[in-house]
Amino acid sequence: MDVKLITKQKLFCDEYLIDLNATRAYKAAGYSIKSDNAAAVEGHKLLRNPKIDLYLKQRMEDREKRTEITQDMVLKELAKIGFANATDFARVVEKSYMKPILDAEGNKTGEEEAFYKTVEIFATKEISQDKLGAIASIKQGPNGIEVKPNDKVKALELIGRHLGMFTDKVDVKVEKSEKLADIIDQLGGEGLDEEE
Repeated sequence: MDVKLITKQKLFCDEYLIDLNATRAYKAAGYSIKSDNAAAVEGHKLLRNPKIDLYLKQRMEDREKRTEITQDMVLKELAKIGFANATDFARVVEKSYMKPILDAEGNKTGEEEAFYKTVEIFATKEISQDKLGAIASIKQGPNGIEVKPNDKVKALELIGRHLGMFTDKVDVKVEKSEKLADIIDQLGGEGLDEEE
């Protein structure tokens, strides 16, 4: 089934599919806006439009078939990042060395064991494949080997958005007034429905 949309609606959908941000998509589609809040309200209204909803679902299904990348695959990769811990890649260990004992003149009179803590990085062959996906880079830095993980907070935010945990709800309450109805009538628009 081919869904017919007007140009701005189609542009809104194309923009929305980039990052699933209705506010940004509404603005990018060229709709006139007074504020970001107004764009958020109108963008979410468009998402509730049955034709737009159907079009977006079709486009997402087409993309999934074309790329062979499913939502489950993406969520699994995000989960690797979001649920990884520093202890998956390194551990704090206690080591010791023999510290010289010096007399008042600075002569060595013996040795004693001294302890210190350091970070030990796991060899990549010791890290499971699913944990390696959480690493953005491994490099030799001025203080030794540096392991940089991907952005855990961003991954958790994207998972939460996909699961509907974080919604940008904007409640707009308009009470009917005679002045508002008069203004709408003067502008040639349809007035508010009369209460029965």
